[in-house]
Amino acid sequence: MAWAAWDSDRWWEPDTFGIYYWPPNVPREATLEASALAYGTLGYGRCSDSDLEVGFEKVAIFADTSGTPTHAARQLPNGRWTSKCGQLEDIEHGLDGLAGDEYGHVAVILKRPLQRRNASSPS
Repeated sequence: MAWAAWDSDRWWEPDTFGIYYWPPNVPREATLEASALAYGTLGYGRCSDSDLEVGFEKVAIFADTSGTPTHAARQLPNGRWTSKCGQLEDIEHGLDGLAGDEYGHVAVILKRPLQRRNASSPS
């Protein structure tokens, strides 16, 4: 989830022990609503499609068959998506490229206005 949020310094996970980073004031629970709220702290809101949209950046949250979030991917300027699969290297893929038994399906698409980045700020 951190990679999709432009955060390469912390591991994002709503663990109940508070070991990993999770945005303040967001319930520490593995639900789509809590995941959407976590990205909401960065200015993301729900949207209806995954199409490339000029002036916006998008995040896709994947979920398993029970609706539990499993993964998140960030859209690249070329319309493809980038993910970090656990501790492995980051990859570029089509949105449905990770759909299946391990990550489930795309359950939520979020977007925010395109952010200007500098070396010292992940968002």
